Amino acid sequence: MYAEEGMKKMTDSESMNRLERNVEEIITEEELEEVLASKSKSKRKPRAYVGFEPSGSVHIGHLPILNTLIELQRIGFHIIVLLADIHAYLNEKGNFEQIRETADYNKRCFVAAGLSEETEFILGSDFQMNDEYMMNVLRLATITTEKRARRSMDELSRSKEDRKVSQMVYPLMQAVDIAYLDIDVAVGGIDQRKIHMLARENLPKLGFKAPICIHTPLLIGLDGEKMSSSKSNYIAVDDPEDRVEKQINNSFCPPKIAEGNPILQIYKHTIFPSEKISEVEIVRDDKYGGNASYVSYNELEHDYVQGKLHPSDLKANTSSPLNEVLEPIRKKLRKII
Repeated sequence: MYAEEGMKKMTDSESMNRLERNVEEIITEEELEEVLASKSKSKRKPRAYVGFEPSGSVHIGHLPILNTLIELQRIGFHIIVLLADIHAYLNEKGNFEQIRETADYNKRCFVAAGLSEETEFILGSDFQMNDEYMMNVLRLATITTEKRARRSMDELSRSKEDRKVSQMVYPLMQAVDIAYLDIDVAVGGIDQRKIHMLARENLPKLGFKAPICIHTPLLIGLDGEKMSSSKSNYIAVDDPEDRVEKQINNSFCPPKIAEGNPILQIYKHTIFPSEKISEVEIVRDDKYGGNASYVSYNELEHDYVQGKLHPSDLKANTSSPLNEVLEPIRKKLRKII
């Protein structure tokens, strides 16, 4: 978090630059700039939200989203984290007792990751059975094609083959969440894009405003496949140091290739964006080029793709800065628990 004095000195342009550092896209930047410009004149704080299915561990793939929320919070947004228990149930993530236990764990992790005590955590089941809410879901269903609803779930569905009707209801509920919670900015991974675009297009037809959308990158799993709790191909924010090192050492890391390289993604989206890390040092034997220091991800990637940095040396030096990023979260989480 930042001192109040620092918050007052930062211009809207600087705030936009910080927000853009580690996101895939903002739809649209012009609309967000308008919100930033008008927030000092309004008594109402602008509202940003993210919806998380309570499912499995909170891992480093969540950090780009959480860091974006922290940045929005820092510049004056009210942050809502929707612990979407009904969505998790619709997407076959367990029974409600299991889902709510996971939701409680997720909340503790999100707080430990840096969200302030002003963050509002809401269970979907607290309002999603409301008559007015459900009527708006039905209204949205009358103007959304089956194809559009199905395609919106392409990246999110647990069942890829024998899909359930519940997975058509899911994106409609997510769009109505945005309207019901009076959200100005919807934050999510880039896999949420189709649902957010459905909301931007169809919510105004029901009399609601179109949300601004901020999409963050998705980290791939340590095996080079989609990151998934069921595959254990991730690093949880509360993993101990020795497990972090073991996971890194066993990770996929193709030489001279940046695209689809999970270790480089960790540097790009977790290590270098951290304010705890100003420089990364690669320690290696003189016969392999000696030690090298990097102050930006682009420099690191350049040397790696050029073959100046070997995968073994990269992996051997990843655990230390990553643990430096994770240790404050682990430490705070131990206190919360």
